Formats: sequence, structure tokens, C-alpha cells
Amino acid sequence: MPPPISNFMKEIIEKKGLIICYIGAGKGKTTAAVGLAVRAAGAGMNVFILQFIKAYKDIDSRKEEGEWPLSNEIEFFNAIGSYHPLTPSYLKRGKIGKIETETIGSGFVGILGDRKQRDEHVRQALQGLERAREVMLSGDYQLLILDEIVSALELNLIEERDILELISLKPKDLHLVLTGHNKYPNILKVCDLVTEMKMIKHPYYKGILAQEGIDY
Repeated sequence: MPPPISNFMKEIIEKKGLIICYIGAGKGKTTAAVGLAVRAAGAGMNVFILQFIKAYKDIDSRKEEGEWPLSNEIEFFNAIGSYHPLTPSYLKRGKIGKIETETIGSGFVGILGDRKQRDEHVRQALQGLERAREVMLSGDYQLLILDEIVSALELNLIEERDILELISLKPKDLHLVLTGHNKYPNILKVCDLVTEMKMIKHPYYKGILAQEGIDY
């Protein structure tokens, strides 16, 4: 008969929904979150990516000042949602989870020529919070990524307590990812994993603008 498992080992073996935060001024936060989404789907987990701030929602509509093209990773996930390149026999074995995406927001706030009323940005952010609650409590997903939700806090579109409330509602087995720039000690305190992206060099400061396929 094997020896009893220690409490430490039991914690390792048992599944736990982690709270993960990718934070900092450096590039790579969304990239890390998207990479995690692919890994999770490869393990059979269902993933939902909810993006705050960045892009206008309807790619077919006229882009206004302050809006950014829909990120190409979202384009990719949307495309394979309707057409999956893997063989049907592989999918039937349940090895691959789904990745769903949704963008919330009306583009960047106060930069890149943004002329929208602030109330519109606030309204979009609040809708994002409500949508995050719905997805979180649906029971349909094992990983929820709230990309740029901390940035919405930085821009005073939402409050710190809004994010803390979301975290408090998280089901035990759900993994939750938050991204943004600034550190909020009360939020980081309740996270299980925090990775800071520190900027060493950035091409923007040499006059090189965002590159399609690399930055979006």
C-alpha cells in the first residue's frame, strides 16, 4: 500500500483555478495570454477571450480615429471557430477545446485621435464587466482571459473594486487571466501568478509604428 500523500503533494495534484496577471509596460502581455489560450485548448479546455479597450467591434464598419484594427489573433480564432483544420476523428476524441473571442470597447481612450465622449468608453467598459460575469458563471469555460481589464482601471473607466468583485465570483476550477500596465497591490495580492513585462527597448521610440502580425 503506497504511503499517504502529504498535504503539500495533495495541493500539487489537485486542480485549482489560478488567478494570473500579466502586467507591465513591456510588450508581450496579450501575446502571453493568447499563448496560454492555445495551450489550454490543446489540453481540451474551453477558453473565452474578452478584450477591453483596444479595438472597434465591427471590422466591416468604418474605423474612426482612436480605433485600432481587430488584432489578428482574434481574426484567427474567429476563423477557426467556423472551420477547424484538424481532422474530425481527432476532434471527436475530445482532445481540443474551443477558443471564443469578443471585443468590448470603442478603441483607445484619449490618444490616437480619439474624439469619442468619455461616457461612451465608460459604458463599453461596464458592459465588459457584465459580460465577464456572464461568461465566468456560465460553467462553459475553463479559462477566461480579460485582456486589458487592468488598463480599463488605469483609465478610470472602471474601479478597482469592480475587478476584485469579479475575482471573488470566480468558480473554484476556472482559470482567470488579467492583463494591463500598472500594478495594483490589492489585485496582485489575490493573484496566484504574476508576471511583469519590463520594457528594455521598444521600436516605437525609434519612430517605428506597430507592425501587423507582430503587434496586432
